Amino acid sequence: MKSATLLGAVSLAALASAAMAQDTDLLVFDYSGFEDPAFHGAYVAQHGDSPAFAFFGDEDEAFQKIRAGFAADVAHICAGSVSKWSESGIIEAWDTSKITAYADLDSNLTGTDIAANDAVYFIPTDFGSTAIAYNPEQVPAEDVASLQVFTNPAYAGRLTLPDNVDDAYALAYLATGVDNWTNATDAQFEAASNWLREVHPNLRTYWTDPAELAQLLASGEILVSWAWNETFPTMVEEERPIGFQRETTEGSSLWLCGYVNLASGPGVEDKAYDYLNAMLAADSVVPLLDAGYGSANAVALMAQVSEEDLVASGLGAINVPVLAQLPMSNAMRERQAETFELIKAGF
Repeated sequence: MKSATLLGAVSLAALASAAMAQDTDLLVFDYSGFEDPAFHGAYVAQHGDSPAFAFFGDEDEAFQKIRAGFAADVAHICAGSVSKWSESGIIEAWDTSKITAYADLDSNLTGTDIAANDAVYFIPTDFGSTAIAYNPEQVPAEDVASLQVFTNPAYAGRLTLPDNVDDAYALAYLATGVDNWTNATDAQFEAASNWLREVHPNLRTYWTDPAELAQLLASGEILVSWAWNETFPTMVEEERPIGFQRETTEGSSLWLCGYVNLASGPGVEDKAYDYLNAMLAADSVVPLLDAGYGSANAVALMAQVSEEDLVASGLGAINVPVLAQLPMSNAMRERQAETFELIKAGF
Protein backbone atom coordinates (compact mmCIF):
# COMPACT_ATOMS: atom_id res chain seq x y z
CA MET A 1 0.00 0.00 0.00
CA LYS A 2 1.99 2.75 -1.16
CA SER A 3 0.75 5.90 -2.73
CA ALA A 4 0.00 8.98 -0.74
CA THR A 5 -1.67 6.52 1.59
CA LEU A 6 0.87 3.70 1.73
CA LEU A 7 3.64 2.16 3.85
CA GLY A 8 3.98 5.03 6.29
CA ALA A 9 4.65 7.56 3.58
CA VAL A 10 1.76 9.74 4.44
CA SER A 11 1.87 12.74 6.68
CA LEU A 12 -1.62 12.80 8.13
CA ALA A 13 -2.98 13.96 11.43
CA ALA A 14 -2.65 11.47 14.24
CA LEU A 15 -5.57 9.19 14.89
CA ALA A 16 -8.99 10.49 13.86
CA SER A 17 -12.29 8.86 13.03
CA ALA A 18 -13.78 9.48 9.63
CA ALA A 19 -17.04 11.36 9.78
CA MET A 20 -18.39 9.55 6.71
CA ALA A 21 -18.40 6.09 8.28
CA GLN A 22 -21.68 4.73 9.61
CA ASP A 23 -21.62 1.01 10.42
CA THR A 24 -20.25 0.96 13.95
CA ASP A 25 -20.34 -2.86 14.09
CA LEU A 26 -16.92 -2.79 12.41
CA LEU A 27 -14.04 -0.36 12.91
CA VAL A 28 -11.31 -0.43 10.27
CA PHE A 29 -7.95 1.08 11.26
CA ASP A 30 -6.41 2.34 8.04
CA TYR A 31 -4.51 4.88 5.99
CA SER A 32 -6.66 7.78 4.86
CA GLY A 33 -8.00 7.20 1.36
CA PHE A 34 -8.93 3.57 1.79
CA GLU A 35 -12.34 4.50 3.16
CA ASP A 36 -13.48 4.99 -0.45
CA PRO A 37 -16.76 3.01 -0.71
CA ALA A 38 -15.79 1.90 -4.23
CA PHE A 39 -13.07 -0.27 -2.68
CA HIS A 40 -15.61 -2.24 -0.62
CA GLY A 41 -18.82 -1.92 -2.61
CA ALA A 42 -19.98 -5.43 -1.76
CA TYR A 43 -19.91 -4.55 1.95
CA VAL A 44 -22.07 -1.49 1.35
CA ALA A 45 -24.47 -3.54 -0.73
CA GLN A 46 -24.70 -6.19 2.00
CA HIS A 47 -24.94 -3.93 5.05
CA GLY A 48 -26.28 -0.66 3.69
CA ASP A 49 -23.23 1.42 4.57
CA SER A 50 -19.48 1.48 4.90
CA PRO A 51 -17.87 0.36 8.14
CA ALA A 52 -16.49 2.95 10.53
CA PHE A 53 -12.90 4.02 9.92
CA ALA A 54 -10.13 5.40 12.09
CA PHE A 55 -6.88 6.60 10.53
CA PHE A 56 -3.17 6.49 11.29
CA GLY A 57 -0.21 8.18 9.66
CA ASP A 58 2.22 5.25 9.73
CA GLU A 59 2.29 1.69 10.97
CA ASP A 60 4.54 2.31 13.96
CA GLU A 61 2.02 4.89 15.19
CA ALA A 62 -0.79 2.40 14.64
CA PHE A 63 1.09 -0.33 16.48
CA GLN A 64 1.76 1.86 19.49
CA LYS A 65 -1.83 3.09 19.57
CA ILE A 66 -3.18 -0.45 19.66
CA ARG A 67 -0.63 -1.52 22.28
CA ALA A 68 -1.84 1.43 24.38
CA GLY A 69 -5.41 0.12 24.29
CA PHE A 70 -7.06 1.52 21.17
CA ALA A 71 -9.67 -1.01 20.04
CA ALA A 72 -10.40 -1.59 16.36
CA ASP A 73 -11.42 -4.72 14.49
CA VAL A 74 -9.08 -4.92 11.49
CA ALA A 75 -6.01 -2.94 10.44
CA HIS A 76 -4.50 -2.30 7.02
CA ILE A 77 -0.74 -2.74 7.14
CA CYS A 78 2.03 -3.71 4.77
CA ALA A 79 3.78 -7.05 4.79
CA GLY A 80 7.00 -5.88 6.42
CA SER A 81 5.16 -5.10 9.65
CA VAL A 82 3.30 -8.38 10.01
CA SER A 83 5.85 -10.34 12.03
CA LYS A 84 6.15 -7.52 14.56
CA TRP A 85 2.38 -7.38 14.96
CA SER A 86 1.90 -11.13 15.20
CA GLU A 87 4.74 -11.59 17.71
CA SER A 88 3.25 -8.86 19.91
CA GLY A 89 -0.03 -10.76 20.30
CA ILE A 90 -2.22 -7.89 19.07
CA ILE A 91 -3.54 -9.83 16.07
CA GLU A 92 -5.13 -13.22 15.67
CA ALA A 93 -5.22 -15.66 12.77
CA TRP A 94 -7.75 -15.41 9.98
CA ASP A 95 -10.06 -18.34 9.21
CA THR A 96 -9.19 -18.69 5.53
CA SER A 97 -12.26 -20.85 4.90
CA LYS A 98 -14.33 -17.67 5.33
CA ILE A 99 -12.34 -15.72 2.74
CA THR A 100 -14.12 -16.27 -0.55
CA ALA A 101 -11.22 -15.41 -2.85
CA TYR A 102 -8.45 -17.01 -0.79
CA ALA A 103 -7.66 -19.59 -3.47
CA ASP A 104 -7.54 -16.81 -6.08
CA LEU A 105 -4.89 -14.72 -4.36
CA ASP A 106 -1.69 -14.07 -6.27
CA SER A 107 0.78 -16.65 -4.97
CA ASN A 108 3.61 -14.12 -5.36
CA LEU A 109 1.92 -12.02 -2.67
CA THR A 110 1.13 -14.67 -0.09
CA GLY A 111 4.60 -16.07 0.54
CA THR A 112 5.03 -18.40 3.50
CA ASP A 113 2.80 -18.45 6.54
CA ILE A 114 3.58 -15.86 9.19
CA ALA A 115 3.45 -18.09 12.25
CA ALA A 116 3.65 -21.72 13.28
CA ASN A 117 0.84 -24.25 12.77
CA ASP A 118 0.06 -22.75 9.37
CA ALA A 119 -1.82 -19.87 10.97
CA VAL A 120 -2.45 -17.05 8.49
CA TYR A 121 -2.23 -13.62 10.09
CA PHE A 122 -2.06 -11.46 6.97
CA ILE A 123 -4.29 -11.40 3.89
CA PRO A 124 -2.88 -9.28 1.03
CA THR A 125 -5.44 -7.07 -0.70
CA ASP A 126 -3.44 -4.49 -2.66
CA PHE A 127 0.00 -4.25 -4.24
CA GLY A 128 2.20 -2.10 -6.40
CA SER A 129 5.69 -1.88 -7.83
CA THR A 130 8.81 0.09 -6.97
CA ALA A 131 11.27 0.81 -9.76
CA ILE A 132 13.29 3.58 -11.41
CA ALA A 133 11.36 6.70 -12.40
CA TYR A 134 13.48 9.02 -14.52
CA ASN A 135 13.46 11.94 -16.93
CA PRO A 136 13.97 10.41 -20.41
CA GLU A 137 14.80 13.80 -21.90
CA GLN A 138 17.96 14.05 -19.80
CA VAL A 139 18.74 10.47 -18.83
CA PRO A 140 19.58 7.96 -21.58
CA ALA A 141 17.84 4.59 -21.31
CA GLU A 142 21.18 2.79 -21.03
CA ASP A 143 21.98 4.71 -17.84
CA VAL A 144 18.93 3.25 -16.09
CA ALA A 145 19.46 -0.27 -17.40
CA SER A 146 21.06 -1.04 -14.03
CA LEU A 147 20.31 -0.08 -10.46
CA GLN A 148 23.90 1.07 -10.23
CA VAL A 149 22.69 4.37 -11.69
CA PHE A 150 22.30 5.41 -8.05
CA THR A 151 26.07 5.12 -7.60
CA ASN A 152 26.82 6.98 -10.84
CA PRO A 153 28.66 10.23 -9.96
CA ALA A 154 27.27 11.86 -13.11
CA TYR A 155 23.89 12.08 -11.33
CA ALA A 156 25.14 13.12 -7.90
CA GLY A 157 22.71 15.59 -6.37
CA ARG A 158 19.97 14.66 -8.85
CA LEU A 159 18.95 11.36 -7.26
CA THR A 160 16.40 10.47 -4.59
CA LEU A 161 15.21 7.44 -2.64
CA PRO A 162 12.02 7.01 -0.62
CA ASP A 163 12.25 7.70 3.10
CA ASN A 164 11.00 4.18 3.67
CA VAL A 165 13.11 1.37 5.07
CA ASP A 166 11.33 -1.41 3.16
CA ASP A 167 11.73 0.23 -0.23
CA ALA A 168 15.30 1.30 0.46
CA TYR A 169 16.39 -2.20 1.42
CA ALA A 170 14.44 -3.77 -1.44
CA LEU A 171 16.56 -1.61 -3.76
CA ALA A 172 19.79 -2.33 -1.93
CA TYR A 173 19.26 -6.09 -1.82
CA LEU A 174 18.47 -6.19 -5.54
CA ALA A 175 21.48 -4.01 -6.33
CA THR A 176 23.71 -6.47 -4.45
CA GLY A 177 22.25 -9.61 -6.03
CA VAL A 178 19.51 -10.67 -3.60
CA ASP A 179 15.90 -11.04 -4.77
CA ASN A 180 14.45 -12.75 -1.68
CA TRP A 181 14.91 -10.90 1.59
CA THR A 182 13.03 -13.42 3.74
CA ASN A 183 16.19 -15.52 4.10
CA ALA A 184 18.86 -12.82 3.78
CA THR A 185 22.12 -13.67 5.57
CA ASP A 186 24.13 -11.33 7.76
CA ALA A 187 26.63 -10.92 4.94
CA GLN A 188 23.88 -10.00 2.48
CA PHE A 189 22.43 -7.51 4.94
CA GLU A 190 25.85 -5.89 5.40
CA ALA A 191 26.39 -5.73 1.64
CA ALA A 192 23.01 -4.06 1.13
CA SER A 193 23.67 -1.60 3.97
CA ASN A 194 27.08 -0.70 2.57
CA TRP A 195 25.53 -0.11 -0.84
CA LEU A 196 23.05 2.34 0.71
CA ARG A 197 25.94 4.07 2.45
CA GLU A 198 27.67 4.43 -0.91
CA VAL A 199 24.54 5.89 -2.47
CA HIS A 200 23.70 8.30 0.36
CA PRO A 201 26.15 11.10 -0.63
CA ASN A 202 24.73 11.10 -4.18
CA LEU A 203 21.19 11.84 -3.02
CA ARG A 204 19.59 15.24 -3.07
CA THR A 205 16.91 14.13 -0.63
CA TYR A 206 14.80 11.25 0.61
CA TRP A 207 11.27 11.79 -0.66
CA THR A 208 8.35 11.23 1.69
CA ASP A 209 5.22 11.17 -0.48
CA PRO A 210 4.38 10.78 -4.18
CA ALA A 211 3.24 14.38 -4.59
CA GLU A 212 6.63 15.60 -3.39
CA LEU A 213 8.40 13.20 -5.75
CA ALA A 214 6.30 14.25 -8.74
CA GLN A 215 7.17 17.89 -8.04
CA LEU A 216 10.89 17.08 -7.77
CA LEU A 217 10.82 15.22 -11.07
CA ALA A 218 8.66 17.79 -12.86
CA SER A 219 10.92 20.67 -11.82
CA GLY A 220 14.03 18.88 -13.04
CA GLU A 221 15.59 19.00 -9.60
CA ILE A 222 15.60 15.19 -9.62
CA LEU A 223 16.47 13.13 -12.69
CA VAL A 224 16.37 9.59 -11.26
CA SER A 225 14.35 8.15 -8.37
CA TRP A 226 13.42 4.85 -6.79
CA ALA A 227 9.67 5.34 -7.04
CA TRP A 228 6.25 3.78 -6.59
CA ASN A 229 4.33 2.91 -9.73
CA GLU A 230 1.67 5.60 -9.25
CA THR A 231 4.20 8.32 -10.11
CA PHE A 232 4.39 7.04 -13.68
CA PRO A 233 0.71 7.37 -14.78
CA THR A 234 0.32 10.56 -12.75
CA MET A 235 3.11 12.30 -14.67
CA VAL A 236 2.00 10.84 -18.01
CA GLU A 237 -1.44 12.34 -17.38
CA GLU A 238 0.20 15.69 -16.62
CA GLU A 239 2.21 15.38 -19.87
CA ARG A 240 5.50 15.51 -17.97
CA PRO A 241 8.58 13.66 -19.26
CA ILE A 242 8.72 10.36 -17.36
CA GLY A 243 10.07 6.87 -17.83
CA PHE A 244 9.51 3.92 -15.50
CA GLN A 245 12.21 1.27 -15.72
CA ARG A 246 11.14 -1.98 -14.05
CA GLU A 247 13.43 -4.25 -16.04
CA THR A 248 16.89 -3.30 -14.88
CA THR A 249 19.50 -6.03 -14.98
CA GLU A 250 19.08 -6.59 -11.25
CA GLY A 251 15.26 -6.36 -11.27
CA SER A 252 12.67 -4.34 -9.39
CA SER A 253 10.43 -4.69 -6.36
CA LEU A 254 6.84 -5.52 -5.54
CA TRP A 255 5.23 -4.20 -2.36
CA LEU A 256 2.06 -5.53 -0.83
CA CYS A 257 -0.37 -4.55 1.88
CA GLY A 258 -3.42 -6.15 3.38
CA TYR A 259 -5.44 -6.68 6.52
CA VAL A 260 -4.78 -8.20 9.92
CA ASN A 261 -7.44 -9.32 12.37
CA LEU A 262 -7.03 -7.44 15.65
CA ALA A 263 -7.37 -9.57 18.75
CA SER A 264 -8.95 -6.68 20.66
CA GLY A 265 -11.72 -6.14 18.14
CA PRO A 266 -14.99 -5.19 19.87
CA GLY A 267 -17.10 -5.36 16.72
CA VAL A 268 -18.95 -8.12 14.87
CA GLU A 269 -16.40 -10.69 13.74
CA ASP A 270 -18.42 -11.83 10.73
CA LYS A 271 -18.37 -8.29 9.39
CA ALA A 272 -14.57 -8.33 9.40
CA TYR A 273 -14.77 -11.19 6.91
CA ASP A 274 -17.47 -9.39 4.93
CA TYR A 275 -15.18 -6.38 4.64
CA LEU A 276 -12.15 -8.42 3.62
CA ASN A 277 -14.22 -10.30 1.04
CA ALA A 278 -15.48 -6.98 -0.32
CA MET A 279 -11.93 -5.63 -0.69
CA LEU A 280 -11.03 -8.77 -2.66
CA ALA A 281 -14.25 -8.82 -4.70
CA ALA A 282 -14.23 -8.50 -8.47
CA ASP A 283 -16.04 -5.15 -8.39
CA SER A 284 -13.20 -3.63 -6.35
CA VAL A 285 -10.51 -4.38 -8.94
CA VAL A 286 -11.01 -1.39 -11.23
CA PRO A 287 -11.52 1.22 -8.48
CA LEU A 288 -8.32 0.02 -6.81
CA LEU A 289 -6.40 0.17 -10.09
CA ASP A 290 -7.75 3.65 -10.81
CA ALA A 291 -6.20 4.69 -7.49
CA GLY A 292 -2.87 3.07 -8.36
CA TYR A 293 -3.23 -0.31 -6.63
CA GLY A 294 -3.34 -3.81 -8.05
CA SER A 295 -5.83 -6.22 -6.48
CA ALA A 296 -4.34 -9.27 -4.78
CA ASN A 297 -7.20 -11.28 -6.31
CA ALA A 298 -5.22 -12.46 -9.33
CA VAL A 299 -8.16 -14.20 -10.99
CA ALA A 300 -10.41 -11.12 -10.83
CA LEU A 301 -7.56 -8.80 -11.82
CA MET A 302 -6.70 -10.79 -14.94
CA ALA A 303 -10.36 -11.12 -15.89
CA GLN A 304 -11.06 -7.39 -15.77
CA VAL A 305 -7.85 -5.57 -16.58
CA SER A 306 -5.85 -5.79 -19.81
CA GLU A 307 -2.09 -6.16 -19.86
CA GLU A 308 -1.98 -2.79 -21.60
CA ASP A 309 -3.76 -1.20 -18.65
CA LEU A 310 -1.40 -2.88 -16.20
CA VAL A 311 1.63 -1.65 -18.14
CA ALA A 312 0.20 1.87 -18.17
CA SER A 313 -0.11 1.65 -14.38
CA GLY A 314 3.43 0.34 -13.91
CA LEU A 315 2.19 -3.14 -12.99
CA GLY A 316 2.67 -5.15 -16.18
CA ALA A 317 4.44 -8.50 -16.43
CA ILE A 318 8.25 -8.33 -16.47
CA ASN A 319 11.05 -10.82 -17.12
CA VAL A 320 13.65 -9.87 -14.52
CA PRO A 321 14.09 -10.72 -10.83
CA VAL A 322 11.37 -9.32 -8.58
CA LEU A 323 11.91 -8.83 -4.88
CA ALA A 324 8.52 -9.18 -3.25
CA GLN A 325 8.39 -7.28 0.03
CA LEU A 326 7.07 -10.28 1.94
CA PRO A 327 7.05 -10.46 5.74
CA MET A 328 10.46 -10.93 7.32
CA SER A 329 11.51 -11.63 10.88
CA ASN A 330 10.90 -8.78 13.29
CA ALA A 331 14.56 -8.89 14.35
CA MET A 332 15.75 -8.33 10.79
CA ARG A 333 13.27 -5.56 10.12
CA GLU A 334 14.27 -3.74 13.30
CA ARG A 335 17.92 -4.14 12.35
CA GLN A 336 17.23 -2.67 8.92
CA ALA A 337 15.24 0.22 10.39
CA GLU A 338 17.97 1.13 12.85
CA THR A 339 20.69 0.93 10.19
CA PHE A 340 18.67 2.96 7.71
CA GLU A 341 18.30 5.78 10.22
CA LEU A 342 22.06 5.76 10.77
CA ILE A 343 22.74 5.82 7.03
CA LYS A 344 20.41 8.78 6.53
CA ALA A 345 22.29 10.58 9.30
CA GLY A 346 25.57 9.97 7.47
CA PHE A 347 26.88 7.00 9.44
